[in-house]
This record gives sequence, structure tokens and C-alpha cells, in this order.
Amino acid sequence: MSVLSVIIILAGLITVHEAGHFIAATLQKIRIQGFSIGFGPALLKKHRYGVSFALRIIPLGGFVSFPDTNKSNFLTDSDPDLLCNRSILQRGLVVIAGVVANLILAWIILISQCLLIGLPTSSNSGVLVTSVHLNQPGYIAGLRSGDVIVSISGHALKQGEQAVNELVQYIRNAPEETIEITRKLHNQYEKLLLRPIKIEGIGHVGVQLQANFNTASRPAKNPKEILKYASSEVLSMLHKTISSYSRLITNFKSTVSDISGPIRIVEVGSFMIRQGGTSIFTFTSLISINLAVLNALPLPLLDGGQLLLLLIESLRGQPLPKKIENIFMQVGIIVFTGITVVLFVHDTLQLNIIKELLR
Repeated sequence: MSVLSVIIILAGLITVHEAGHFIAATLQKIRIQGFSIGFGPALLKKHRYGVSFALRIIPLGGFVSFPDTNKSNFLTDSDPDLLCNRSILQRGLVVIAGVVANLILAWIILISQCLLIGLPTSSNSGVLVTSVHLNQPGYIAGLRSGDVIVSISGHALKQGEQAVNELVQYIRNAPEETIEITRKLHNQYEKLLLRPIKIEGIGHVGVQLQANFNTASRPAKNPKEILKYASSEVLSMLHKTISSYSRLITNFKSTVSDISGPIRIVEVGSFMIRQGGTSIFTFTSLISINLAVLNALPLPLLDGGQLLLLLIESLRGQPLPKKIENIFMQVGIIVFTGITVVLFVHDTLQLNIIKELLR
């Protein structure tokens, strides 16, 4: 049930993202041809108000499509309601609306958490291990999902994000050094020896970490406290997500192994849901923010790539030739398909059931 819940959550986040594009276009009276969740052949299809709504077989995204005069018998090139005939600002609003929708959704989710469950109480001490990569130093040392690291080299870790940052920095600064850590699992403490591998001079152990949140919560004192909590959490998550993508760009070799694909996201999300309390709200808002930041990157097929084309058009005074735009998009399709396949294979090999079979 937890896996199904994560899949439903991811589908919902994608739907909200595409709904952002759809609403922005509708409010500007721009013609819309289709609204699809997923890619590939349609499993379900309905026509309403001149728009084709579809649920497609590959659940890795979605899209809103707009009519093309070259393929229509009733539209003319000069139709003012075609997206291509709108100003750069109007087209830009349609493109960026998906990113904005995911950021707003993350904020609403955290407000809902405060109203339905309450604000989380202070974190427990230590750092929670949410995922361990196969045959990496953490896995070899004996760390497993659900472990809580409470100390490193005799130094007790504190609480919250401070503890996570402290542990990460310690590991990064100790490549190829033997580190003694203490983990807690089922109220038992055990010392393990961890030896980070060295990648571009930085220590790396192949585990994913998060603050050891207390699943308990308390009622909010007033609406102001709810708004302050939700806003600060969104800004914090946004900052961390942007920082993660920045490190991937500036230090690709040492961070590429931490990239998670759809399968890994489902596994980690399932784990967090089983934790109970506020974890499901934290996971959903974090993934929504990740979806926003990912789509804002200036890459083909992403919203950021579309904004890049609009920026170039504004500087040139005219759009790029269709041939160049098509090449830009085709390269994106090839690259993203390759990355998706690699991530699926990588994530599948990291699943616990596969780990056991490979032993």
C-alpha cells in the first residue's frame, strides 16, 4: 500500500504541474489541443470542450499540447488565439506556470499538514539512513535503510538538519580514512567501521540521509505560526534542492552516484510513508519542489528549455529556425531516454530484493 501511495502522489504532482500550464493558457484564452498525463499510447482518452484529455502508458511525466495550423483544417496562421501568435510574455507565463504550480502546491501541502496533524516537534538526535547503494562503503560497513547514525568517531550528532550537515561534512573531509560510527536500530546500538571512497578528493559512502524527524506533532498556536512554518520549510527545501543540482553541475563525478530515478524515489517515499506522522507531507512537498526545480533547468523538453528558446527569440527579434528547434528537441529526447534507462537499471539493482538475489 505504501508503494501504491507513492505512485499516486507522483501522478498527482505531475497532474498539478501540467494543470499549471493548462490554467495559464486557459485564462489567456489560448487554444489547447490536449492534456496528457504520461507518455506513449493512451490508456484512457476523453474529449471535453475541444480538448483531448488522456492517461498514457508511461507514467514519467505529462504534457499540454497546442494546435498546429499545418495540421488543422479550421485554423489559420493568423488566429490570435494560437500560442505561437501570442507575445513572448504570454507564452512565458504558460511555460513557467507548471513550476509555479508545484511550488505553490508544496506550500499548500505543508499548511495542510499543520491543519490536519500539526507542526512536528523537535527532531530526535542523530541522522536517519533512508537508502543505501549496493556495494558502496555504507553498504559494505553494514548500514541499512532505517538505521539511525547517532555518533561519528565518538562525537554525538545533534538534531535536525544541523546533524545531517555535520555528518556529511565529516565524511566529505575524510576520504579513505577509517571512521567509527554508532548506529541505532530497534533500540540497539552497534559500532561500525566506515571507510569513505575518494572521488575528486571528496569522501563518499553511497547513502541517502535525512534528519531523524520525530513523528510526533503538536497543534499550531495560531495561523501566523502555520504560515511561518510552511513558508520557511518551502524556502529551506528550495535552497537545498537548488544546491544539490548546483553540486551535480559543478562536481558531477562525486555526486552522480547520488542521483535517484523513479524506482529509487518510490522506494524512499514508501519508507517515509511507513514512518508515519508528518513524513508523508514532507516527502510530497519535497518531491513537488524537486519537480519544479528540475523543470526550470534550461534543457530540452523541460520548461527551462522552452524559456531559453523564448529568451533567444527576444534577443534575436525572431524565433530560431524550426530546423534548429527540432534538433534541440530531438537531442533532448535521446539524452533523456538514455538517462531514464540508466536510472531504471541502476535503481533496480539497488532494490533490496535484488540485493538479496545477488548475494
